[in-house]
Amino acid sequence: MTTWITICDTCKREGWESGPMAHTDGEALATLIEATATGLSQVKTRRVSCLMGCKKGCNIAIQSNGKLNYTLGDFEPTEEAASGIVAYALAHSTSQTGQVPYRDWPQSIKGHFVTRHPPLPEEE
Repeated sequence: MTTWITICDTCKREGWESGPMAHTDGEALATLIEATATGLSQVKTRRVSCLMGCKKGCNIAIQSNGKLNYTLGDFEPTEEAASGIVAYALAHSTSQTGQVPYRDWPQSIKGHFVTRHPPLPEEE
């Protein structure tokens, strides 16, 4: 089953305005995640404008139908962060429930979890 990485492309980390401001930090992270996930059939990416986690930017969500879904934040737009996010998404995609054992988490995502969402019910 496909796991989606939803990336906030409007995130700006503290101090963003002191840099070149050509791209937001979220755009920079999105570009790195998209490049890292290129060619993976189990993981897809999409950009959205605002996940409403501004105090913890850069924010992403790991999502799949019928599984636990997660919001992660407070990333720096680095290759290490992007690599860890994609590796976690791959592990999420192979998990039947979406839960990935802590021992299998990439080091670069530890401490970045903000929320966990249970799957929506299939029936009312």
